[in-house]
Amino acid sequence: MFSAPEPVEQTAHARLIVSTHRSALLRVTLRYRADDPLAVRMVFPAEYALDAAEPGADLPDAGADVLTDPADPAGAAPADGVEWVFARQLLASGLDLPSGEGDVHVRPGLGQRTVVELRSPDGVALLQFDRTELRRFLWHSYLVVPEGQELRHLDCDRALAELLA
Repeated sequence: MFSAPEPVEQTAHARLIVSTHRSALLRVTLRYRADDPLAVRMVFPAEYALDAAEPGADLPDAGADVLTDPADPAGAAPADGVEWVFARQLLASGLDLPSGEGDVHVRPGLGQRTVVELRSPDGVALLQFDRTELRRFLWHSYLVVPEGQELRHLDCDRALAELLA
């Protein structure tokens, strides 16, 4: 019996840029599934949702260790996190060149950083990731579905049913 490959899941650390002098560290879960071969997912802690706080409300202190939840010493991503889904190719191309249109933009940052910009009606989130962590995640995703082979893994009937549901 055929079984689908295990999803790729990796934790990455990101710096949420709040202002010129303020930032917050957070843990982001990166996910890739062979049954959705064109997409990657980034799951952020719910407390960082742009619409979670009233305007002017403070995010956790920039110096606070928000990477470790004392109630969750294993560091698993919260079930109620905020998930952004976008093209795997966008993430890959943004490591080397500014990429993206619409709600998600990815571009090289200073040094070994990659900047991910997420836009919604509630605001803009600017995050910095270590480029090596993102490359490692993509490499693992390519082991599951090689780059350029995504359409062979796409279930068009299921995708259409999801769109029309």
